[in-house]
Amino acid sequence: MDKLFSVNWHDMIIPSQSLLEVCIRGTITYWIIYLCMRLFRRGAGQLSISDLLLITMISDAAQNAMAGTYNSISEGAVLILTLVFWDYAIDWMGYKKVIFGKFAKPEPILLVRNGRLIRQNMEKELIDEEELMSLLREKDVDDYRVSKPRVTI
Repeated sequence: MDKLFSVNWHDMIIPSQSLLEVCIRGTITYWIIYLCMRLFRRGAGQLSISDLLLITMISDAAQNAMAGTYNSISEGAVLILTLVFWDYAIDWMGYKKVIFGKFAKPEPILLVRNGRLIRQNMEKELIDEEELMSLLREKDVDDYRVSKPRVTI
């Protein structure tokens, strides 16, 4: 019965490792994952099942590298704040065009011009016609040949 109601406040609040180390681990791991996702994933406006699976597996694989073996709430809070900080910082730097504006927010790629598919760009982005049509329907475009949209991703 004692296990149900006893709380080890010391272990729950006091960090078991350096908070600076947690912050550094989180920063390095965040940047590695960010660069991998930015360099190797396409920006198609929607996530496929394989994209979600990849993100889930990366989060599981990176957990130990990022957090080490922490047990306290303070270590978890520092790690969460570190990840939120970098997420906001990248968005801010992309908005302000500081350092890597084009890298953080690449130029859109034209996929349809004057009612014709630009197959070369579709191939670069690994988007087939079926997926493009799905993206167009999300934007209320039923047929790219009729309304002659300029479609970018």
